[in-house]
Amino acid sequence: MEAWPTLAWVLLMTNIANWQRTVQSRDFSLTDIILLHPSTTPHPGGFKCFTCQDAADNYECNRWAPDVYCPKDARYCYTLHMMDSHGDSVSVTKRCVTLDDCLFTGCADVSGNGYQVCSSCCEGNICNVLVPRNESSAIFSSTSPLVSSSRSLLPATLSYGILIIIIIIFTAGHV
Repeated sequence: MEAWPTLAWVLLMTNIANWQRTVQSRDFSLTDIILLHPSTTPHPGGFKCFTCQDAADNYECNRWAPDVYCPKDARYCYTLHMMDSHGDSVSVTKRCVTLDDCLFTGCADVSGNGYQVCSSCCEGNICNVLVPRNESSAIFSSTSPLVSSSRSLLPATLSYGILIIIIIIFTAGHV
């Protein structure tokens, strides 16, 4: 038997072993994954909104929106959608905002050109995927109370109030 088939076999196996080592070294390690996808936010409660300025439509806005966290003072995602008289998008603007920018949501007709503008606000990570198209979707949706109260009814006070209401109802029926 000649030596070259054995030598060719050994060289082939060596190359296959080297290819396997090369492929394994290209796999992501746990460190790579942590660096690529950090699980921490830049500040507690950090979130992201789709952001764009005067995009042609919702698809263009969401497609090219930068993947960045909202500033610390922002708490909501805002969307402004301008449509023509047929309901087709003219422009879409989305951004991170504070509560002050969310106080006037809804739709309004733009005088002179027949356009309609609808605005909405929402609270949550990338909650502004869709655009408002009418009064039903042009809303302010919040997952937390806007006003917090440090006062709460004590059980005795609540029971006393219910008792007074029952007495008033009972005496009103007998008069």
